[in-house]
Amino acid sequence: MRRIFADIPNWTLELVPRLSSLCLESIANHFEENPIFEKLPPTEKNLLLEKLSPSLPLHVTSDLPDAVYWKRCCEQRWDLCDVSLYDNSWKRMLFERHMENIIENFIPNVSEPKTVLEMVPLCKNYVKRLDIKQLLPPNKEPQRGMQKEDAEEDDFENTRNNRFDFSILLDKMTNLEELHLVYKVINCGMDFEWSMFEITDRECEFLGTALKSCKTLKLFRLYQSHVDDTKCELLVKHLLDHPSLRELDFSHNQIGDSGAKAISKLLPRSKLETLKMWNNQIGSSGAKAIARALSKSSTLLSLNLRLNRVMDEGGLALGKALLTNTSLCHLDLGGNNVTGLTAFALSEVLVENKTLRKLNLSCNVLGEVGGKALAEAMSQNTSVTECDIRLTEVDEQSASCIEEAVRTNHFSEYKSRRRQPLISTHLQW
Repeated sequence: MRRIFADIPNWTLELVPRLSSLCLESIANHFEENPIFEKLPPTEKNLLLEKLSPSLPLHVTSDLPDAVYWKRCCEQRWDLCDVSLYDNSWKRMLFERHMENIIENFIPNVSEPKTVLEMVPLCKNYVKRLDIKQLLPPNKEPQRGMQKEDAEEDDFENTRNNRFDFSILLDKMTNLEELHLVYKVINCGMDFEWSMFEITDRECEFLGTALKSCKTLKLFRLYQSHVDDTKCELLVKHLLDHPSLRELDFSHNQIGDSGAKAISKLLPRSKLETLKMWNNQIGSSGAKAIARALSKSSTLLSLNLRLNRVMDEGGLALGKALLTNTSLCHLDLGGNNVTGLTAFALSEVLVENKTLRKLNLSCNVLGEVGGKALAEAMSQNTSVTECDIRLTEVDEQSASCIEEAVRTNHFSEYKSRRRQPLISTHLQW
């Protein structure tokens, strides 16, 4: 009988790789030139996904299933990868963050729009949310062969400060549900200009047109972008009758009464459920306009006007609106310079209204009289499960009565729904 003597004493046939493994290794190494995947058996597909390089171009790998391959791609690119924020989809995380990176680093007049448009067919089925944390201004350097003075005269006014134009993108994102924007530049260094931190009127017009074309959008957030009344009106006129918009967030801007009046026209003509306008410059006139719209709205569930200038005139109007409104569950009037007069108006609401669940009156001067009115009303209320009266100069006895009523309501709700353990109401005075 013939015998084979190996040069390596410990050599065995077990050290020889299987032919199938060698084939998969070859497919993985040449996947960009010849992307063979669908013809493989299910077991071989899983093995191939573990071998593929996460550096392959997206146009080659975009059809691969949402599996371990996309997890490796994400973990290679980013240190923090919380997949729970993306419905536990690694593929969605990669496409959303990749598109965000392209937009955040897009320089008008320098970057090619095709860098964005080429990604649309690959990612449009997976991108549901875009959270854009910066938008770069255009390059203002004159083109080669053009004098600086000529460049400034050559339609410079039409391009000045115009950043990424979302109208080339949003109508093509067929599954986009959330858009978060801030018009600012991160790490601008010595090139700082105030214009880097605000949206222009022209940009508002372009953005509004883009939002109107995005029929699937449910949440739009534009914050810290120096949105004033004029810019707010430009945006809102395009959102009237939007078929899917459910949440609008214009917090941390400079919207005053005129902008609030424009938004009040939106409420009866949309299916808006959440409106956040906190930290703006809305006064009593704007609050009254919103109150009138609130009395006609049947869809709005949450209204946040915290850190504005509503005053008692606006607070009284909102209280009157809540006597007829049957949809609002959450009202935030914290830090609005309202006093006991507003507390009296809201005490009537607490007795009559059975829909309101959360009420925030913190950082206002309600005083002892206002506190007693709220406490008496809460003794008859069975629906409010959160009531924030911190820093309102309410006396200890009234605050204790309100807290006890809130706990009773919360426990009753817990017993009826059998959901979660009793949580703290965080009441302080």
